[in-house]
Amino acid sequence: EEEGQGGVVNGKEAAPKKETATEKQKAERMDLVESEIIATSLEGVVEKLKLLWSALKAKPVLYPTLFLVAWRATPSSDSAFFYFLSNQLNMQPEFFGRIRLVSALCSLLGVWVYNKYLKSLPVKEVLRWVTIVGVPLGLVQLLLVTGKNRELGIPDDWFALGEDGLFSVLGQIGFLPTLVIAAQMCPPGIEGTLFAALMSVSNLSGGISSELGALMTSALGVTEKDFTNLPLLIVLTNFLSLLPLPFIGLLDEIGSVDDQVAQIAMGQKGADEKGNGGVERE
Repeated sequence: EEEGQGGVVNGKEAAPKKETATEKQKAERMDLVESEIIATSLEGVVEKLKLLWSALKAKPVLYPTLFLVAWRATPSSDSAFFYFLSNQLNMQPEFFGRIRLVSALCSLLGVWVYNKYLKSLPVKEVLRWVTIVGVPLGLVQLLLVTGKNRELGIPDDWFALGEDGLFSVLGQIGFLPTLVIAAQMCPPGIEGTLFAALMSVSNLSGGISSELGALMTSALGVTEKDFTNLPLLIVLTNFLSLLPLPFIGLLDEIGSVDDQVAQIAMGQKGADEKGNGGVERE
């Protein structure tokens, strides 16, 4: 009986040991699988980064990117003009809400204009004329800053709404070609990664534009209460926006939206023919 009891006891003791050993093996396997997943993920990330760097160094990608950076990074007087509207003309938050609404509606109008009349044109021609036309439109702000709009019988709020609406249309027409550039530059395999990187570079350039505008605002002594040199700031920032135009030839290899659609259609047609051919051979 003692041996039997001992066997039972031993049997009871052996079961937990066996169960513990099994759990330990499972934990080791899980750790191994997790390590393999992490290693595979890191290899994938490193491979994507290598492909991204190779793509960014290629001339068809690098040159248009450099132009976009220069085009987006020119100084802006937007911050100083905002303070002029709020502090000098005493425009209230409700009015700025209306400006945002008008800006959104006019942006949709800009999309329609581009899709209807400009998508067949080369991207560099669209950007060239958007930049050139943007200078006289930007100088229209001088009428509001100097009060000449009231002499013409146009109230400040209506003038500000109209000026912002025109800029929103033009800005959207200028923004859409940058998407075309980014889309056409993306090589197969890293389309999403490169597109996101180019958009990040574009946003960074916009931040540089704001910082350069702030430096010029400070250098000219324009503050939230002193707008004496605001007209000079507006003139300088508008004419500085023309600086990237001599380098617009960097976009020679970028076509129009219609060209891109045609390339996508040809690629899809080739893929369909290849698939149909495979089916027929089977």
